[in-house]
Amino acid sequence: MTAPRLEIDLDKIRHNAQVLVKKLAARDIGVSGVTKAMLGNSLFANTLISAGVKGLADSRVENLQAMRQAGVKAPMTLIRSPMISQAAQIVKSAHISLNTELDTIAELSEAASAQNCVHGVLLMVELGDLREGIMPADLEDMVRKTLRFQNIKLEGIGTNLACQNGVVPDARNMGELSALADAIDATFNAKLQIISGGNSANLTWALGDEAKGRINNLRLGEAILLGCEPLYRQPLDELFTDAFVLFAEVIECKIKPSHPTGAIAQTAFASTKTARNSGLIHQTTLALGQMDTDPTGLSPVRNIKILGSSSDHMVLDTLNEDFPIGSEAAFHLNYSALIHAMASPFVTKQYRSNNIATKRRAH
Repeated sequence: MTAPRLEIDLDKIRHNAQVLVKKLAARDIGVSGVTKAMLGNSLFANTLISAGVKGLADSRVENLQAMRQAGVKAPMTLIRSPMISQAAQIVKSAHISLNTELDTIAELSEAASAQNCVHGVLLMVELGDLREGIMPADLEDMVRKTLRFQNIKLEGIGTNLACQNGVVPDARNMGELSALADAIDATFNAKLQIISGGNSANLTWALGDEAKGRINNLRLGEAILLGCEPLYRQPLDELFTDAFVLFAEVIECKIKPSHPTGAIAQTAFASTKTARNSGLIHQTTLALGQMDTDPTGLSPVRNIKILGSSSDHMVLDTLNEDFPIGSEAAFHLNYSALIHAMASPFVTKQYRSNNIATKRRAH
């Protein structure tokens, strides 16, 4: 079989999405399924739809376009702040986009007018993580100006936490978002439809006992894919954590010293290493490297140890076990390793559902 190869179990992903959709529905929170890690793959998108998500969300307009061209039928949201240069594409591909800049909204309005449609906007609020967001004190003025655009519909407000500085979603910041929504409704005699509290990092709060206030949407990717929450990477109850397995082929297996010989400088990726002298080891080299994934995010399925990697090679200590040339080593992935593997054109993607395998090269 082709290697490196990422095997993707769509049935486990569907199960994870169904469990989270059901649990959050009990708290009146809908799920937008985030497709960016899967590069907008239609098999994955339709798996999420069949699991009951309210819509699909992606950070790249190219992925939204790919899903539309593949015939995926679902409301779609662009979750990265739009680039003005892509305004026309965004309006054509996304029902809603997440925004913080008035100039960008103006450009989206012009594009929507040219396409004879109305584009939905969610205004993102800065609540402490310091990535994107309008400062709370400036939100009322931003809403007032956004409402002036004839081809823009203000759908609601949202925020994003944990991604930049690891700020934890909790009762305080989620309460602040709810209070801001109430204030906007009162000031403008409106009813914001979507109050999007954040991403998979919100699940500990969302599934807890505290009141959820106005929060009625979460944008979930990592939790559905990997079955864990991103704050501490702990497994979530009832979810599969092994929907993805990365396989790499053995290209060398020899007995070698565990300690390098000679003066030591930086490695290929500008790091320095200190190797412990453990005597002779079974050193195995794989045809897998930094061009294929994030090696630091891999966990071997078998009892072996990753010693290091370069662009195209990964070196293992197989702990006195021989790995024949041409055999494979398997790894589970964290989110970083997954998105890099998905983006690599050198990694074959193999989707499995009900024992049917579909091979596809990277898009």
